[in-house]
Amino acid sequence: MIISRAKRKENIAEYLLYMWQVEDLIRGCGLDLEKIRQNVIDRYSLPDGEKKEMEEWYANLIEMMRTEGCTEKGHLQINKNIIIRLAELHEELLKSPETPQYGAVFFKTLPYIVELRKKQGESKVGEIETCFNFLYGILLLKLSGKEISETTAGALKQISAFIALLSSMFRQYEAGTLEL
Repeated sequence: MIISRAKRKENIAEYLLYMWQVEDLIRGCGLDLEKIRQNVIDRYSLPDGEKKEMEEWYANLIEMMRTEGCTEKGHLQINKNIIIRLAELHEELLKSPETPQYGAVFFKTLPYIVELRKKQGESKVGEIETCFNFLYGILLLKLSGKEISETTAGALKQISAFIALLSSMFRQYEAGTLEL
């Protein structure tokens, strides 16, 4: 909760990847608030009021996951909405004559996206979500101590640069300082 607030303000991509981790953490704890309290909340040195707020945040996420049917896989609607907003901004940026650098970075990234979609069979998933699925997969590999190939490292570098640019432009868009 504390981390998510900071990430939401600073970097929408890091926020989304963090929230996907939280969803998996909740699943890993069997949607059991007591396990989350023991394994996560109690590890923070926080005043009781903040721990209670954090517990309520996790409890709300658990309830949302149950209500939305994503207890085993998938993402919460609040996280899907971010992908939708990023995809909408992506389309606007591609069309805008004010952001030619964005289009250049995207078209440099597009071959990697096409290759990922081919490998993963994600025909129904948009370009932005494909990038996030890839980044999250790499994050999970790194967390488990696994290595990635040079080819994958090249894709990671380009996709990361593209998503970093989109995130930066999203922050400007939300602040009202992005000219489209």
